[in-house]
Amino acid sequence: INELIQKRQLLEAFASVKYLEDETIAERDAGKYKDNPQEFVRKSRDVDLLYNSITNVIRSIVVGTLEHPTVEDIMLTSLVTLIGREEAAHPNTGNAAGPGSDLLGTPRKWRVEWREAINESARKRVQRVPMASKEEESSWLVLHLGFLQKHLSEDLLKIKLSVKKCYPEEYQVCDTYVEAFHKAIASHLQDLSQRPLEFSELYTLLDWVANTYCSEHFLGRPDLKPEVKTENLSLLLTPADWDKLKNDYITSAKGKIKSYFGNILRLEVMEKWEKEVHPEVKENLYHSSLSFDIQTIIGEHMKISGAISRSLEMKTLELCLVELREFIPRFGEEFVAWSTARDSPIFAPYFAAYVNSFHDLAVFKVNTEELQKILATLTRKFTNIFFNKLRTQAQPLLKKILTKDWILVTERQNSLVSAVSQFSEHLQHMREPTGQELLRDVHKYMVREYITQVIKSRQKMNRETRQQVSKKMNHEARILNNMLIDQGSDSGWLLPAIHHIANIIGEKKKDRIKEYVKELCQDYPDIR
Repeated sequence: INELIQKRQLLEAFASVKYLEDETIAERDAGKYKDNPQEFVRKSRDVDLLYNSITNVIRSIVVGTLEHPTVEDIMLTSLVTLIGREEAAHPNTGNAAGPGSDLLGTPRKWRVEWREAINESARKRVQRVPMASKEEESSWLVLHLGFLQKHLSEDLLKIKLSVKKCYPEEYQVCDTYVEAFHKAIASHLQDLSQRPLEFSELYTLLDWVANTYCSEHFLGRPDLKPEVKTENLSLLLTPADWDKLKNDYITSAKGKIKSYFGNILRLEVMEKWEKEVHPEVKENLYHSSLSFDIQTIIGEHMKISGAISRSLEMKTLELCLVELREFIPRFGEEFVAWSTARDSPIFAPYFAAYVNSFHDLAVFKVNTEELQKILATLTRKFTNIFFNKLRTQAQPLLKKILTKDWILVTERQNSLVSAVSQFSEHLQHMREPTGQELLRDVHKYMVREYITQVIKSRQKMNRETRQQVSKKMNHEARILNNMLIDQGSDSGWLLPAIHHIANIIGEKKKDRIKEYVKELCQDYPDIR
């Protein structure tokens, strides 16, 4: 009998073992072994060992089904016949053998063994898929999952075309194999997910589970239908493992986003500020790539995470906004430090460009109230620096007003106007209404400071000097006002202010002076 089993002549072997089993049962029932129970135990054990040998060959045949280039149709058909004969010979009465009792006449459950062998085959096939180490190949996981798809797709196609026809419909061969491969892959992926995976590897695993596994690239391949069905498969990863994988991804993404934002800042410093590269003008507005770069990074990460799930997309957006709220003040500190350390001609253009960029950063479809507050605070800080720099340039020139040098020197190019223009001319390239508001503030500041400087003076002047001063003030006021109006200031109400003071200074007649004062008070009722 053992020789028959070794030659895989299983039907003949089964018939012989069954004959031996029936003979032993008959002898037992006839009381032959009453005086020699050891002989009964020996014969029962022989029967059991022979059945176990057949069981092992059955498992070997099933496990090896996919190992060979071609399927052994005759062997599998014979296997089905064998299982059927055993089930007929040992009908399942529900009376399983108890501990210590003999197994004679009990079902051998070869159909269960067949199913277990398919599970073992699937495990081995999955474990045998090539997988390089991270040291050998940086894209090891992408390659491994690609091999997994390729090899197992070939196996499933082989099952559909060659294995299925060897079994009756009741065996549900394709469903059994799909379920076996599904469990084997699930176990394998669980092991992979426990490894210390990097950001790209975590995404690769998430994407494969969510978008590849059941897609037309793997189980949903058209050439596997309709035999390979995915509708009733359990989750590939348990909810706990899936959540852990997503949380690991978010944790890893945090470092990635922080690094990307850090690179943006480094490029701004090294490639723009240090090299004093002037910002571009687009549609008459100063343009900085800051907002575009940030939105691109956030958009890309939302896109890829959204391909996994809506919840992961929203978690990614929340993470990005947390990192952005941390990055913006850090960026502001760097810009403030750079602008404080030097008087660069590109400060004002970049001030305008960055304020323009800030306007585009609060566009995400979530509550950005906190981000808007941070951007508003930084805009005020940048604006204060802008005005401090303007004051630093203008004050020394304002203090010259009504000095002897100022009265005597006739400059073709008005240095005060030039100093102011270095700042004000850039505000016309700032997004409204911010640019217009700042230009109004500059205009108001210059007129107020000019008048303040004139009024502070206590020196006595003769009539000729007063007229000379009046003429020069009118001239400078005209140039200053015209320049700011040309640059977009809508503060026309400020235009007469310096002229009124100039007229008062240059007039000798008291009644005319009173008239000028009256006009001044009419235009500016708040003057005391």
